[in-house]
Amino acid sequence: MAAAPDDPSPAAPDPVAWLRLIRSRRVGAVTFHRLLQDHGSAEAALAALPEIARAAGVERYAPCPEEVARDELSRGRLAGARLLRHGGPGYPPALMDLPDAPPVLWAQGDVGLLARPMVALVGARNASSLGLRMARRLAEQLAEAGYVVVSGLARGIDAEAHRAALAGGTVAVQAGGVEVIYPAENAGLASEVAARGCRISEQPMGLEPQARHFPLRNRIISGLARAVIVVEAAARSGSLITAKDALDQGREVFAVPGHPFDARAAGCNMLLRDGATLIRHAADVIEAIGKARPDAAMPVAPPLPPAPPPLPGPVPERRPLREVALLHGRILERLGPSPLAEDQLIRDLALPAAHVAPELLALELEGRIQRQAGGLLSRLD
Repeated sequence: MAAAPDDPSPAAPDPVAWLRLIRSRRVGAVTFHRLLQDHGSAEAALAALPEIARAAGVERYAPCPEEVARDELSRGRLAGARLLRHGGPGYPPALMDLPDAPPVLWAQGDVGLLARPMVALVGARNASSLGLRMARRLAEQLAEAGYVVVSGLARGIDAEAHRAALAGGTVAVQAGGVEVIYPAENAGLASEVAARGCRISEQPMGLEPQARHFPLRNRIISGLARAVIVVEAAARSGSLITAKDALDQGREVFAVPGHPFDARAAGCNMLLRDGATLIRHAADVIEAIGKARPDAAMPVAPPLPPAPPPLPGPVPERRPLREVALLHGRILERLGPSPLAEDQLIRDLALPAAHVAPELLALELEGRIQRQAGGLLSRLD
């Protein structure tokens, strides 16, 4: 399979510069978009990065070398993968409005599926036979109703959902490089998905997935979908992270109930207790979100509702990235592994809460701080 260019127009952004920027140290998705907004282009942002880092207390900072980005592009071409850039051709429309949308995605297979309406189906790796049967039936019925089924290519519920939806269309979001298959036992299924569906990843080619990559993958799964269905999940599982991401992104969350004595159903039952919609079959999902036409021309997600009118008061002024970087440095200096109350942090910084709160969210999205129950914050190293 030959790789297709992501944008043939002469005015298209340089893919090398985009890859260099997102692969640079301390540049996550939120920071990438902010840099691009502030500086107008990836090239200008790369030139500004060392000074921004210096202002944040990081000396001798160097962006990702050009040869590293060029090597990644070469490896992508060899793998038959296509590079999709935020806002460019083929990029999933459902991800466009997310504040932490992946700046780039590597894709193998039918990129056209990314423009169709999707439903995510996730659940336990050690699924029961009943859970697997439920996942298979849901995926088949959703595919028949015109939905593309998206999941994470893990063993258990994910794998069953992909297999059942192959004929109608399925998308696998991977935690590592798009050509790195994990778990290895799903290699045959991964080949089928690439041939009949689509596999995508925001990670560099060749990257072996690590634990911290899976929550990042989960936000893409939920972001692509109109709704997330959890079939089986333990009380502490990645499927619940996906469900939380879905709620944060304004997506619907559905759960299949399970027996109270079955630990694999504990997560689903918790979701139902907390307000998720109970489902018995795909018709319950379709009744809630509507039936999709099976053709590939539909947008993935309905338009977002208009933003509520702003509250009375002055409009906050958008601060330059240099000032934001300095504030990030001050926040991280005051946080450590031991939790600190958010209101105490704001008092220590001697800044208005309206200035600090957005930057705390940005640091949380970048995986640099963790928010805990009771308004506590801690630093992640």
